[in-house]
Amino acid sequence: MRERDGDPLEWFDRHFAVDLPVSVFARNVVLLSLAGLAPVLALYVALAPGLGQHLWGAGPAQARFARQIVTNGLPVVFAVNALGLLLFAQLRALHLAPLRALALDIPARIGAFVALHLAIYPASALLFGSFGGDPGQALRVVGPTLAQSAGFVNLSGVYLYAALVSALPLHMRLIRQAHAARGLRAPSWPVLALAALGLFWMQALLLTGVSIVMGAAG
Repeated sequence: MRERDGDPLEWFDRHFAVDLPVSVFARNVVLLSLAGLAPVLALYVALAPGLGQHLWGAGPAQARFARQIVTNGLPVVFAVNALGLLLFAQLRALHLAPLRALALDIPARIGAFVALHLAIYPASALLFGSFGGDPGQALRVVGPTLAQSAGFVNLSGVYLYAALVSALPLHMRLIRQAHAARGLRAPSWPVLALAALGLFWMQALLLTGVSIVMGAAG
């Protein structure tokens, strides 16, 4: 059955189709990433004791905070979103079944999230003097830092939840198509949302487990 013109998932398909010009696709992914990042970041600043006051005060705090968002947060959220959308495009081209796309999407997102931190942290040490300017120290803190992400206690938690929030419409679409492929009735919107939120928390727990192992190995 053809979906209604006002279906939000149909809108999602139109604005993130990979046959769009590269510049348009990239712009839309940036906007999606900012839409996921901005409210989660605002919530983090509001909940972190004294952080909002510290950022609004005079000094270099604002510049350092903004630099972290621009050089770490936005690239991570953008790359994870772009990867998920490209994987979704393979489904749309009938190369992947919906359940297989979901099974690949979850570890791919978490793997990309970890890999990007492993690349960005040492780069920040070299370029900006973060972590005492020591790339080795930067690598050693990746595991412990990411292990706390699911608890929303650091900026990596902001980036994680921003990326996962942006993935909710895609996962709702995949869950719906998985039902359709099996000849089942499409779940209601509340059920789709709850199922996507379940995948959301599964990914957060998966990242925590991977990060704990990384920290122990380091």
